[in-house]
Amino acid sequence: MTANLRIALLAGILIGAFVGGGARAQDFPVKPIRFVIGPAPDVLARLIGQKLTDTWGQQVIVDQRPAAGGIIAGEIVAKAAPDGYTWLLSTGAYPTLVGLYPRLPFDFVRDLAPVSLLASIPFLLVVHPSVPAKSVAELVKLARARPGQLNYASSGNGTTAHLAAEMFKNMAGVNIVHVPYKGVVPGVIDLISGHVHMMFAIMQSGYPHVRAGKLRALAVSGARRSPSAPALPTISESGVPGYEFTSWNGVHVTAGTPKAVIMKIHGELVRVVALPDVKERMFGLGMEVAGSTPEQLAALVTSDIAKWGKVIKVSGVRVD
Repeated sequence: MTANLRIALLAGILIGAFVGGGARAQDFPVKPIRFVIGPAPDVLARLIGQKLTDTWGQQVIVDQRPAAGGIIAGEIVAKAAPDGYTWLLSTGAYPTLVGLYPRLPFDFVRDLAPVSLLASIPFLLVVHPSVPAKSVAELVKLARARPGQLNYASSGNGTTAHLAAEMFKNMAGVNIVHVPYKGVVPGVIDLISGHVHMMFAIMQSGYPHVRAGKLRALAVSGARRSPSAPALPTISESGVPGYEFTSWNGVHVTAGTPKAVIMKIHGELVRVVALPDVKERMFGLGMEVAGSTPEQLAALVTSDIAKWGKVIKVSGVRVD
């Protein structure tokens, strides 16, 4: 084989690969998509999945794998074929796993590729009405006067609600006792009953009880006030400067998925979450639409891994 022939063959292979890759991205999807979710509610995944099914003519199948705090769901996607047909509903809980489980069966940063943020989810700091504190500053003052006498509920050891409260304790310099529950609902029920004093609860779980007068909301956890409860101050502006915690939902795919495919998925996700009916439904769930670039989601993950790693180390949090 002559040198010129070898060069021509190599050029043909490269051109074919380029054209083929472009065709794959252009034609994507040509088969059903598997949308894997961990212990998070499946409402958002099904809402988006149905919209994309209608657009693409290919079914988006929601596959819920709630066991092991999302580790199983993450591993499924991390070890899938890198073709864009297996998605993970990533959440703000995944960066916490890095600090909680030294021997994770996958590396969240290395093995998964970010596509887009979908929603940010602020938490409410709520107390039982019997707690004599009408603001975060008053709660901090009360907790300092009664070290170890106040307690807080969480949805379980190592959950974002648990870590959010531990970060609050560290930054406010208070001693409040953790009472873990197996899920959000049991914790909220006991809070309403007065068996525990306070809790960091997602908007959807806590705010209806605030409106009903069964709980008192002191603040929202995010960096800015929430459109769902605009009268409530942030924790940072009302007693613990610099405090900020917002959970989130996003989409990751298997690392190695072609960039063109990732960007096609990204474009559709951003379009869908901006639809008026989807925005309205998300607002009703206490979510704020927050589409992003893949790079912005990657930066958020990196930031959260560092933040929660510090909280876990300082607080000595251990999972069951």
